[in-house]
Amino acid sequence: MTWIVFDFGGVLSLPQPESDAVAMARAVDADPEAFQRDYWEHRLEFDRGLSPHDYWSAVLGRSATHTEVARLVAMDVASWAHPNEGTVALLDDLIEAGHDVALLSNMPVCIGDGLDELPWVAAIGHRFYSGRMGLVKPDREIFDEMARALGAAPSEIVFIDDRQENVEGAERAGMRGVHFTDAAALRETLPDVREAAR
Repeated sequence: MTWIVFDFGGVLSLPQPESDAVAMARAVDADPEAFQRDYWEHRLEFDRGLSPHDYWSAVLGRSATHTEVARLVAMDVASWAHPNEGTVALLDDLIEAGHDVALLSNMPVCIGDGLDELPWVAAIGHRFYSGRMGLVKPDREIFDEMARALGAAPSEIVFIDDRQENVEGAERAGMRGVHFTDAAALRETLPDVREAAR
């Protein structure tokens, strides 16, 4: 048995559009350049479990209101909800063919909750989000915990991510890592990966 595990952002979904990031900044009267810088500066802690209020307050450099937090969370979810159609089609084909698939993403709880409502995300039966686990990629612990939850040996897991450091993290945990560039290349790679894993 081989589990095929996908990252989310930049693999199953398209990268966050700059226009969406600018719209978030303008929604709270923030400078778009500073907003985007601080959005990413504090993101890993948000992925690890920082509360939405504390995260958005850090991004804004002031205490965010309840209304602002709710609006920013909704806009943040929407900014990551643009599917990479080629990868989603491949995912559908794998599920249809009976392959075991899962999702592992650095993702805050509130964003994961929103994305779980998308049909192409809900189709993945096993979804692991860093915010729910209190662990983040590329640290080995998150890969070890995922393997335990799947009931799989690391050698039975193929992990796909667009970030090389996360691929290397999976490989350190004993998994087969695949660096994602585009859906067409992944479709060509996966049969070889599945064969090598047998």
